Amino acid sequence: MSRNEPLTRQAIEIAQPGQVRVVVETLGPPAPGQVRVRTVCSAISAGTERLFFRGEVPDGMVVDSSIAALGCGVAYPLRYGYACAGMIEAVGDPAHASAVGKPVFAFHPHASHFLAGWDELIGLDGWIGEDLDGPVAADFEGAALLPNVETAVSLLQDGAPIVGERVAVIGLGIVGMLTSLQAKRFPSVEFAAIELTESRRDLARALQIPVLAPDEAAAKWAAKCDLVFELSGNPEALNLALDLVAFSGRVVVGSWYGRKRAALDLGGRFHRSRAQIVSSQVSTLAPHLTGRFDKARRMEAALRLLRDVPADRLVTHRFPAEDAAEAFRLLDETPGEALQVLLTYDDPT
Repeated sequence: MSRNEPLTRQAIEIAQPGQVRVVVETLGPPAPGQVRVRTVCSAISAGTERLFFRGEVPDGMVVDSSIAALGCGVAYPLRYGYACAGMIEAVGDPAHASAVGKPVFAFHPHASHFLAGWDELIGLDGWIGEDLDGPVAADFEGAALLPNVETAVSLLQDGAPIVGERVAVIGLGIVGMLTSLQAKRFPSVEFAAIELTESRRDLARALQIPVLAPDEAAAKWAAKCDLVFELSGNPEALNLALDLVAFSGRVVVGSWYGRKRAALDLGGRFHRSRAQIVSSQVSTLAPHLTGRFDKARRMEAALRLLRDVPADRLVTHRFPAEDAAEAFRLLDETPGEALQVLLTYDDPT
């Protein structure tokens, strides 16, 4: 079969809340200005995709207005995901034939193949390694973590730790791990991550991340933190963040709670603390940074940091695409067992 002929692909969709299925369908050849990408692996966003899987997202919202492939309203069946790493397999313009075989990343829903415009791709030349058989599969796994690394960069830009501060990260999911790996490197910062799950605390220690259980943090750092990142996905953790933050400190909320509501205790110390609660979400940049930064520059920073990410330690589960329902079941029923889950796709050639 010519690479520019239609082919059969697998696409993952949430048929309805609680039900994931694999759709086998025909994908046409790329049009002029497009390429076809063969996905090597795609990363499941444990927090966000679990909310969509459970049907716990607010009514009437757009799936993700910042990503071209996700600019529709929330309706089931729903195709989601935004972390595909793969290789250009075909091009719509013969003049670009030399791009075939190049490794790329795209913010695109889970699928074995997809069509994209050039402006929707992030080239991975110079980042993906090569051996005698071509790009290294493990490097694609690291590349699939790029959106989470960019989120960590965005969080740190919003929190802006400075020399000598005491900084805490609540929640060691994948974003919390990546944020912690960078935050602990700031000069003279006294840092600790805070995590309820023992297995994640063990992994943090293995990665040389200082870590405390929530009760230990409450006893040791009450009203002492200059900066707290709330990344647990649990709105109840916001009260712990407020208990930890010092006078005039900052709480940066990177969690998305969906329909869950946060019952905050604002009637005690908070009233006189002059603490700030700051929302942070990677689809935009803080206004005070836009004179010097744009998304492209932030992505360049994320790509540089990606080289040092221990993907082999952070990816805990890999599922073939045909077992996507099992992957989502794991995240739904026992989320503490999984840190980063990948879907993998066989090369049909």
